[in-house]
Amino acid sequence: MFKNILTGFMTGLVLLCYQAVSRASTDDDFLKANEFFQNKDYSRAIALYQNILASGVESAPLYFNLGNAYFKNGDLGQAILYYMKARRLAPSDDDILTNLEFARQFTSIRMEGVQLNPITTFLESLVAPYRLDTLAWWSSALFILFFVFLSLHYGLGFRSDWIKIVTIVVLVMLAVSSWMTTYKYRHDYLTRRAVIIAPECPVTSGPYEQSEIELEAAPGLVVEILSESGTYYNVLFENKRRGWIKKELVAEI
Repeated sequence: MFKNILTGFMTGLVLLCYQAVSRASTDDDFLKANEFFQNKDYSRAIALYQNILASGVESAPLYFNLGNAYFKNGDLGQAILYYMKARRLAPSDDDILTNLEFARQFTSIRMEGVQLNPITTFLESLVAPYRLDTLAWWSSALFILFFVFLSLHYGLGFRSDWIKIVTIVVLVMLAVSSWMTTYKYRHDYLTRRAVIIAPECPVTSGPYEQSEIELEAAPGLVVEILSESGTYYNVLFENKRRGWIKKELVAEI
């Protein structure tokens, strides 16, 4: 038994050492990539940032710096893609929001006839500053709090008016928080979105090579993926126009 415990301890120690070395190596690569960026060697910075991503590391600063490197390197589509990935992890970061908005102004083709639903815009603005796990945590905490006050009122027989009032307030907050969590999950995770990253992106009437080209989309435009067929995505643009795009021309967020 002692031998098994010792073996388990040694295995855990080896894993901890490996993780520490791996983390140190990743940190060194990140700093080196930042140096490449500062020296305006954007291609090497991008390659090193991508190597870090390939190792399984994901963070808002990494996505943000990668977006900056792509933008400086003249790749608008990839820049917007990684800014949006960074925003998902840090939705209230002012630098990310500012750079994303600035980059999207450079999209060479604007979608005409965009009519934003004011209600949808308002709802999105409510959940935009929060991470999904933050909203889920608040919903869980409010549910526990509501259960506690409910138990005080009905289980233990506390009938004071203040407990009733607090219970109602917590219930309302729980309903709002639960709605925000659900909306955030549906908007950011269930709805598939992609960014056009190719310099040329023909949008066709069908998922075939022989289909008629309806328009040319520009790198940096964000689309909603409705369905897929073979090597094509059926996408929805901001102005509600639909079409088919080859999968290789876009990158999913």
